[in-house]
Amino acid sequence: MKNFIQKGDSITIAAPATVTSGAGVQIGSLFGVASTSAESGAALSIVTMGVFDLPKEATTDTFDVGDPVEWDGNNSRIAALDAGERIGITVAAAGATEPSVAVRIG
Repeated sequence: MKNFIQKGDSITIAAPATVTSGAGVQIGSLFGVASTSAESGAALSIVTMGVFDLPKEATTDTFDVGDPVEWDGNNSRIAALDAGERIGITVAAAGATEPSVAVRIG
């Protein structure tokens, strides 16, 4: 196809802020996990498909397999889907005291 650009499982964007490798990045409805660190405005590759262990509120949030989740950009962590954009679903249970949860994004 002449109009094919790329597979889309990894996309290069301008970093919206200083980003550390492995951190969640959301711009509008686009969510991915940074594959490298980058300064604000620099080219940044984000992975937009796959399963990632992402941080969550470790004192209150609990998740079951299949729960839809959103990205809490203010606190850089996963939250239960409420009024935000769905960025994925959990693929493992996570209790209240666990610091992270496995999420399938994409």
